[in-house]
Amino acid sequence: MSLPSPHLDDRRFQDLVDDAKRFIQRRCPEWTDHNVSDPGVTLIEAFAHMVDQLSYRLNRVPDKIHLEFLDLLGVRLTAPRAARTELTFRLSAPQEASVTVPAGCQVATPRSGGAPARVFTVSRELEIVATRLRHIGTAPAGQPPVLSTERFTSGEAVTCFAQPPVPGDSLLVGLDQAAPHCAVSLRVDCSLDGVGVDPRRPPRVWEAWCGEEWVACEIESDGTGGLNRPGEIVLHVPGGHTASLIGRRRAGWLRCRITEAGPGQPRYSSSPRLDALEAYTVGGTTGAAEGETVPYDELGVSDGTAGQSFTLHRTPVVAGSLSTVTVETKSGRHTWEVVSTFADSSPADRHVTVDEVSGAVRFGPAVRQPDGGIRQYGAVPEIGARITAGGYRRGGGREGNVAASTLTVLRTPVALVARVENRAPAVGGVDAESVDAVRQRAGHWLRTQDRAVTAKDYESIVAAACRDAGRIECVAEPAGSERAGLVRVLIVPRARAAHEEDDDWRDLVPSEDMLACAARAVEAARPLGVTVSVSGPAYQGVTVVAEIEAVRGADRQRVKERVLRALYGCLSPLPSRGDTHRSGWPLGRALRLSDLYAVAARCEDVESVVRLEMYPADLATGERQAAADRIDIGPATLFLSFHHQVAVENAH
Repeated sequence: MSLPSPHLDDRRFQDLVDDAKRFIQRRCPEWTDHNVSDPGVTLIEAFAHMVDQLSYRLNRVPDKIHLEFLDLLGVRLTAPRAARTELTFRLSAPQEASVTVPAGCQVATPRSGGAPARVFTVSRELEIVATRLRHIGTAPAGQPPVLSTERFTSGEAVTCFAQPPVPGDSLLVGLDQAAPHCAVSLRVDCSLDGVGVDPRRPPRVWEAWCGEEWVACEIESDGTGGLNRPGEIVLHVPGGHTASLIGRRRAGWLRCRITEAGPGQPRYSSSPRLDALEAYTVGGTTGAAEGETVPYDELGVSDGTAGQSFTLHRTPVVAGSLSTVTVETKSGRHTWEVVSTFADSSPADRHVTVDEVSGAVRFGPAVRQPDGGIRQYGAVPEIGARITAGGYRRGGGREGNVAASTLTVLRTPVALVARVENRAPAVGGVDAESVDAVRQRAGHWLRTQDRAVTAKDYESIVAAACRDAGRIECVAEPAGSERAGLVRVLIVPRARAAHEEDDDWRDLVPSEDMLACAARAVEAARPLGVTVSVSGPAYQGVTVVAEIEAVRGADRQRVKERVLRALYGCLSPLPSRGDTHRSGWPLGRALRLSDLYAVAARCEDVESVVRLEMYPADLATGERQAAADRIDIGPATLFLSFHHQVAVENAH
């Protein structure tokens, strides 16, 4: 929907005539004949007609001039933001020494057709630590650990858990050193005596000791089916993994702990036994951001005047990636800092501003003062100085939100690394702001003046700071609560728009960068004495089981897809695609069984809803509770779909 044209002067012909007549009454009270037959009134109407035409043209001001007006207010187009993801580098073979993936290493998507490849740059150096098995032991639930390394290395099998196993029993695996951010492979040779678990979903979790607590490891693959057969287990160790003492032995400790079995999930009937175990590192994971690094960009030569402007050759520039500009003179090379404004710059400060959308690099202007003098804001490079920029990233935008397993081309060769991939989709990429968007933001800015008073003010300010947010809600703690008066800003990241399958609640948790960006904006705008908390909402999973009767002759598969799509859309925390009137499920509102009946019954070709049940579900463990007619949630909680089941039959 296009925004209305700006009305710089909303007066029309009759308004101008009436204003002139009122002005005449004050200045020329002796002029009393204001009828249309009076020649003076005729002149007034002629001038009013001309001014009306001028105002009409002025209100059709082109975008360029409109943007200049906004620039005077300090409202500028924001640059594109880069998508971010985690890249996993795989070693060609287990190594005896550590392998380093340097920051700045570039990985890209394969070229397809005429579309350019999307390039990502590693933002954090990764050390793939070489590890080996050092210790092994067990820790029965509620009891101290027992190490059995010597017996195991001599050929004696290790019984992993108690007999029979109970939740809390653990198998301890000690690596010779900690392996943060690394992928560790465990090759297991085990035997069993009547283990009764389902190999596809055994009740166990792998964890790593991170100094203060055990943190869950991501299980990439488990060829043992929960220590149910010989095979390989690949774990992704969290970044906080550190060496520590257990049983007076220092190692990088991992453990396999038995958890409570969910509904319908078989338990261990007896403990597996380990006959052999090998451990080694097969790769590592680090963060990367979309954008191709431009190492050197020569902008031009200074003419020694104030307010000079140069243009970067590789645009658009990723927001915040260019922090300095180099000015080379006869006396040497000098670094000039990029600032947001020259308002606080003195004539000696080496400051420049950068328009990351257009690529304009500007030096400080000379401004005439009210007393007739001229003040220089920021230093001016001398005549003949060479201006260069480098180290910035070109790119950003939504095109960088690539799917999982698409970043597979290693542009920067790394010794002993065989391949690379992104195991999760890239998120956070936002296009450069459009003119319509900056117009709307300017309206919010004029209303709030960067000061948050109402809930809408907080939402507008955070929305301007976090353009990759899909939904922002501001709520206050009720008067009777322990934290009365606290203002809570809740952020839901913009995830994929489709609602045809289960949303992963982890994709709907705001990143630390997003929360930090929002917190900075809120901190600068909040009134004194107001406490503000910035976080994501809590999520309550819901599983719907429904039996649908379709109209005679309808395609049952299509009816099932429509009902599932409607259920996912109803319970989604984000607005459905193309729906501009609804922002997702209302925050804190209870879910009633009748709500879901109505959603299913409205679907095309649905004759009736024979049966419908809903179950509260734990999104982290997948555990389902008993069926309920109503599910109440807290004021900062949203619902999220979890494994709906729909059966469709044709009407007889």
